[in-house]
Order: sequence, then structure tokens, then C-alpha cells
Amino acid sequence: MSSPELRPAALDETALADVRRLEQSLGTPVVAYEPESPYAELSEAQLAEIRRVETALGVRLLAYRT
Repeated sequence: MSSPELRPAALDETALADVRRLEQSLGTPVVAYEPESPYAELSEAQLAEIRRVETALGVRLLAYRT
């Protein structure tokens, strides 16, 4: 199983100012990352089908983007 990949976030000036205030408050550098998930986006019906099969098989299933 792989975890979501991270890449630096593209922040606008307002968000960047928020991060800078947080850095000042914490006294340490803070880096903003955007999660990039390798997992497929599924409908509620698709998720229900995955859960049904998980229960039947006693396993965990992960659906990945192609």
C-alpha cells in the first residue's frame, strides 16, 4: 500500500501570510504541502460495493486511479 504523495502547495498571498504568522507563533519554519492521492474517487454506490466485498472476503481493498 502506498501513501498519498506530497508536493509543495501553491499558496496565494493570504494563505502565505497565514503560514508566516504560524511560523512566527511556533518559532519554526513551516512548509505547506498539498496531498496528491493515488486513490480512485468513487461514488457512494462503488464504495458500498467495495465494503460489501471487503466484508465477504475479510480483507481491506484499495482502488487506485489509473
